[in-house]
This record gives sequence, structure tokens and C-alpha cells, in this order.
Amino acid sequence: MSETASLAVTGMKCGGCENNIVGKLSAVPGVIAVKASHTEKRVDVEYDPTQTDLDEIEDTIVEAGFKVE
Repeated sequence: MSETASLAVTGMKCGGCENNIVGKLSAVPGVIAVKASHTEKRVDVEYDPTQTDLDEIEDTIVEAGFKVE
């Protein structure tokens, strides 16, 4: 069973930023789907909690150069 998280993310300024986050999160084992919006400053992530957790997802976003609120 999957879980979904909607995260407020600052620092995204364009579609390239969205693609960066989507690419980084898509590489995390257990992440099923990612949608990022720089206009809404939001990242929606569907993931398998048996393979990853919200802390790892947030850490990946921070490592990509963005801030999770």
C-alpha cells in the first residue's frame, strides 16, 4: 500500500527546478510518482513506506538544493 505526501518546497523558480526534483526523487527506491510545481511551491510524492520514508524524501529534496517547509 502506498502513501502520499504533499510538501511545501521553496527555492523552485522554473521548470528546470521541477525536473531536478522529479529526477532526484524518482531515483529513490520506493518512490512511485512525483509531481512538482514551482508556481505552487509544492511537491507531491507517492511512495511505498516499506521501501522509503518521508525523512529520506525530504533529505533528497534538501540535497538537491531546495528547502522543505
